[in-house]
Amino acid sequence: MGDFHLWMTYGIILISVAAYVSERFALEQVALATLSAFLVLFAAYPYETPAGDMLRPDELLLGFANPALATVLALLIVGQGLFATDAMDRPARMMARAGGRSANRAVVITLLTAATLSAILNNTPVVVIFIPVITVMAAKHGFTASKALMPLSFLTILGGMTTLIGSSTNLLVAGVAQRYGMEVGFFEITLPGLMLAAVGAIYVLGIMPKILGRETNDLTFRQSISGTQFIGELRLGPNHPFLGIESRAGLFPGLGELTPRLIIRRGMNFFPPFENVTLSQGDRLVVTATRRAFMKALSIGGPTLVSSEDAERFAHTGDPTQPLGPDYHVAEAVIAPGSRHAGRTIRNAGIDTTHGIHLLGVQRKSRMGRTSMSDIRLEPGDTILIGGTDRAFEELRESHDLLVLEWSAEAVPQRRKAGIAIAIFATIVITAALDLIPIMVTSIAGAFAMILAGCLTLQQAGRAFDRQIFLLVGSSIAAATALERTGGAQLIADTAVGLMDGQSPAVFASGYFLVVALMTNFLSNNATAVLFTPIGIGIAQAIGAPVEFFVAATIFAANASFATPIGYQTNLLVMGPGHYTFRDFIKAGAPLVVIMWLTFSLLGPWYYGLW
Repeated sequence: MGDFHLWMTYGIILISVAAYVSERFALEQVALATLSAFLVLFAAYPYETPAGDMLRPDELLLGFANPALATVLALLIVGQGLFATDAMDRPARMMARAGGRSANRAVVITLLTAATLSAILNNTPVVVIFIPVITVMAAKHGFTASKALMPLSFLTILGGMTTLIGSSTNLLVAGVAQRYGMEVGFFEITLPGLMLAAVGAIYVLGIMPKILGRETNDLTFRQSISGTQFIGELRLGPNHPFLGIESRAGLFPGLGELTPRLIIRRGMNFFPPFENVTLSQGDRLVVTATRRAFMKALSIGGPTLVSSEDAERFAHTGDPTQPLGPDYHVAEAVIAPGSRHAGRTIRNAGIDTTHGIHLLGVQRKSRMGRTSMSDIRLEPGDTILIGGTDRAFEELRESHDLLVLEWSAEAVPQRRKAGIAIAIFATIVITAALDLIPIMVTSIAGAFAMILAGCLTLQQAGRAFDRQIFLLVGSSIAAATALERTGGAQLIADTAVGLMDGQSPAVFASGYFLVVALMTNFLSNNATAVLFTPIGIGIAQAIGAPVEFFVAATIFAANASFATPIGYQTNLLVMGPGHYTFRDFIKAGAPLVVIMWLTFSLLGPWYYGLW
């Protein structure tokens, strides 16, 4: 009966991997189907281990309470808080400036910085730091983030192989080896790790972006419209951050990406070029800018980019002098044919009061003259930029006058909360790096603190909570549990060792590395490390090879989790933001696994004196 469970476990895993790769089914469907198959198998046909223990179906569900899974999901929420407050905007700008005008140089500097940090910090928080940096950089330089997010994950894994504390996998292997009488020093794996990391980095930075060059229609569409120019009106009230900005050479560099077309001051119109003009309270600036530029202006100046003539028309959305809350969103909408607003000027359309939103800008194909925004006459087909709370947008969706483009809704960054978000995240990183408090505890507490401090709403936190990751990890741990308890993992290891009987230690180590590297992409890297470390030590002692050679092989091979998203936490972290599929990881990551195997097979025996 034991063989039945073992081979059924192999069969379920192979079918699930084939289903993931085929992409004919949703990832959630495959994960649920895999989990259901294991539950039915061990419920209908109970399995007793050689030690006399029963593998109960409820043990297969323990993966959903796995600390690593809880940590990943909590850190996703923390990362969303960093993104929602634009806390990473300044670091992204600094790295972009370091790269000059070259987007490739900026990305390379950013990725290498992340790889360096991962040598002394846990890979997971490093990736959380840099996901929003890469996302912002992609938007600024006009490339899709998918070209850089998977390389980010892979380079942090490579960087984490260079010191003992660079990865939890390294520490687990060292802990098991210590029970066998071998101490692994802090920098003992640094030199061979740097060799592997250097070779891997050449592939990641030089070849992977070409493999990941695909852009989905949805991403291409969103990116193509991100540069669309809207015309809007900015009113400078008391204490507005733009007050006092002076014109230089006819322009206002202090306005950033906002381009003034007209300044209205006490009934007088000033047209460009603007000479010797200083912005003062009460000025109305008619500007053109992208949606992102309008959102940045909103985040630092409140809802002053509006068409309303007086403050009373803000009754539905609050006092315009107050900072925007985390539930304030900006979206695009189209003036529908037959809309009551068509044919009216913005002043008389009453969009603000009718729908409880702010009209921030207008965009149309035909040319608009340089005039006050309130005098622009709306036409069917015009695209308008609107802002409001979640509640206001829910009510607007029932209207037939404005057609909201759902994909365009985006929360306005809470820039005034950026310091709080950074402080929360720094606390998580520092306590984890110094091993003061487990990262699972601080990450969950940090996620709650982000919500409590108003850095993001519960709805935004819920969107960061990726159900794909939740189901994928839970079902994968169930498969790993079944594989270990039925003896399937041990059978693979024993078979691989048996096939290499009589070979040199270098060949043994090469084959051992390949087996561990393959297993780590389907089991968790930590489970693989714990499972194979005793096997590697036993092989070394049996064939008279240096034990540290096989311990190092275990560390590097267990970290070679590049071919599947379930291989390592950081792969799961970038899977959603990068819009990757299971096949993407196999296509881009499998060659890196092979490169790591061949590199270690050549350099490992030389470094440890076997050649």
